[in-house]
This record gives sequence, C-alpha cells and structure tokens, in this order.
Amino acid sequence: MAVLSILNPKGGSGKTTLSINLARSLHEAGQRVLLVDSDPQGSARDWHAADEDNPLPLIALDRPSNVKTLASMAASYDWVIIDGAAKLADMMTAAIKISDLVLIPVQPSPYDIWAASDLVDFTKARQDITDGTPSAAFVITRMIEGTKLGQEVNAALSEYGLPIMETRITQRQIYPQTAAEGLTVFDAANEKALREMKALTAEILAWAAAHSQEVVTHGA
Repeated sequence: MAVLSILNPKGGSGKTTLSINLARSLHEAGQRVLLVDSDPQGSARDWHAADEDNPLPLIALDRPSNVKTLASMAASYDWVIIDGAAKLADMMTAAIKISDLVLIPVQPSPYDIWAASDLVDFTKARQDITDGTPSAAFVITRMIEGTKLGQEVNAALSEYGLPIMETRITQRQIYPQTAAEGLTVFDAANEKALREMKALTAEILAWAAAHSQEVVTHGA
C-alpha cells in the first residue's frame, strides 16, 4: 500500500479536483484505491455523495489522531489518496508523517508559489529524519495554456529544491462540470483532460515502481 497526500495550505490550489480525478485514474488503471477526505469542509464527501454509483470508496478523517490510524485501516488497498485540508497545519503534519508521496498542487501565480514555502520546509525536515520519506513533488495545476506565468513557473518552483511533475493540469471547465455531478473526467468526452490525468498517473506509477521497497518498508 502506498499513501499519497495532496497538500497545499492555500485554498483554491486544486487539491480536491486533483484528488478525485487521480483516484479515479488509478482505479481505471486497475489499482485498488481508497479516497480520504481530511478537510472539515468536506468537498470530496460532497462530490462522492452526488453520485450513488461512484466506484471509489471514501472515508472521512478530519482529526490528526484519526489520520494516524489510517495505515492499519487501509491495508487491503494499493493506494490511499488523501485530499488535504487547507490552513490546518496539524492535519497536514499528520498526513505527511504517514505518506509515501506528497504532491503539492500549485497554480502558476506568485501567491501560490509563496504559500507553499512552509509546507516544503516541513516536508524537507521530515525527510531529514526519515531517510527521505516521504518523497515530494510539485504538480502545476489550473494552468492557462500559452501564458507567460505558465512558462515561468518551473523556474520559480525549482528554487525550493523539489522535483516538478512533467504533467501540467490545465484549467478546463470539464473539471468543475464533472465534479458538480459527482463524476470525473473519465465520465466525459474530453480527450485533453483525459490525457492529462493519464499522464500524471503514469508518472506516479513509475515513481511507485522505482520506490517499491521504500513503500513496503514505510507501510509495514
């Protein structure tokens, strides 16, 4: 089992959108996936409740003490995807401590890039005392194609010293449209959005293959 947390202290960074679509993408790739809503606002829970036929199991854990018990609760899954809470440092701390991989979604704006600073610092501090666990990487979200900020965001993020996923998640209306119905882009005919999610999933599965021993050790 691998625990993947999608974290950013700033609201509106695309955490829930990324969490639900990535969970569905891993499911479509044949993985057993548990989605965890750790945000008291319950956006992922609302999304899940909007479709009675949702193929993804979801649980709500919105207290740090509950997050600590997740590994034992989810042992039968291949992936646990944690949709992180905004502005709740204790929840993010708890999620980082049990994660194998942390994805930090960042919009291509200076405010979002600056807001990630404390999260990066804490993640690196955790890595220093755990031989590099969890792995962590940025993923650029809500990017508007062809804009100057979209082109320059890599240079700004590189100063944090964390890798950046090659896949960019573009700002598309299909993401909020499907979410409003309890669906994902896998339920819509939008090939560009599907390619984005499948490409990001392929990167994550490649990471898992390269770190399989570390994941087993951390999850033991």
